[in-house]
Amino acid sequence: MHYSAATVPLAVTAGMLYARFAAASVRPGPRRLLALTPVLALLVALPFSIPLYSARSLAAFFLVWLGEFKLLLLAFGRGPLDPSLRPLPFAFTAALPVKLRQPHKNSSDASAAAAATAEKTIALPLLSSGIKVAAMASVFGLLSRYNQSMHPYAAFALFGVVIYCLLDSLLPCLAMAGRAALGMEMEPQFNKPYLSSSLQDFWGRRWNLMVSAVLRPAVYDPVRARHGAAAGVLASFLVSGLMHEVVVYYLTFREPTGHVTAFFALHGACVCAERWCARRWGCKEAAPPRAVAAPLVVAFVAGTAFWLFFPAIFGGGMDDRYLAETVALASSFLHAGGRLLRLVGL
Repeated sequence: MHYSAATVPLAVTAGMLYARFAAASVRPGPRRLLALTPVLALLVALPFSIPLYSARSLAAFFLVWLGEFKLLLLAFGRGPLDPSLRPLPFAFTAALPVKLRQPHKNSSDASAAAAATAEKTIALPLLSSGIKVAAMASVFGLLSRYNQSMHPYAAFALFGVVIYCLLDSLLPCLAMAGRAALGMEMEPQFNKPYLSSSLQDFWGRRWNLMVSAVLRPAVYDPVRARHGAAAGVLASFLVSGLMHEVVVYYLTFREPTGHVTAFFALHGACVCAERWCARRWGCKEAAPPRAVAAPLVVAFVAGTAFWLFFPAIFGGGMDDRYLAETVALASSFLHAGGRLLRLVGL
């Protein structure tokens, strides 16, 4: 498939507009699923056309994971998508990791709240994203200089900082763009995960909330209704692990090892154990203060990620490839910026 910068966005937009038309024309059920099949196949194929590692992995996350799940839920009349949405908001919500905020019942209260927070909604994401971009630039500078002599776990920690900064700067900016261009209020995607008081708090209420918002109606609720909450939690983490494995394959084009799935299966089991202990011994009353719990949660997530998650993404020389791509992109941007400045006479 031939690639240009506009190929994937245009194809995705066309596919999502067709999905809206099909969903509006066919009632939920197997027939709607059949009508959406061409778009489901398109979303799987499109990331393969992207040559850049970073862009390909983001496209796989947006389209192959979240986009596919949203359309599958739409096929059966569930999830965040609704054919009654206007075309552009539908395509924006379907293709990107954003979720429309439910409107207030009192429209005057909603207008007042929107007016009071408009400036904050724009300024804070821009400031936060600027800080995170600067942090990523600093981390890439360290990695490009010392990656060969650095301990693998130190490199993994720095790459982990890059992943968090990238997601927590890009996703809020996408939500802000949707608000500015389409007038849509978006729900937040991250909520200070470094302040998590438990693993359940980390995964369910703070880290990458769009994944939780998709897994809940697609996996957790149906499994919980039949087999109980613990089975729903385990199934959700297992599906998350398998989909992370798929995204890692799009990123590296290497045969899956199962380590990423094992990481999420382990965390699912730990969340279930955490919930059981809280019920068994009433740990909510005796829970450690956040100043103690948050570092323990972050340390556990980081330690298990160093063991199972990061080697699948950055091991085997992949880290050097990412760094080389980043250096090449930075050089291209600097060169283009220099040419632009010369054109305007600066």
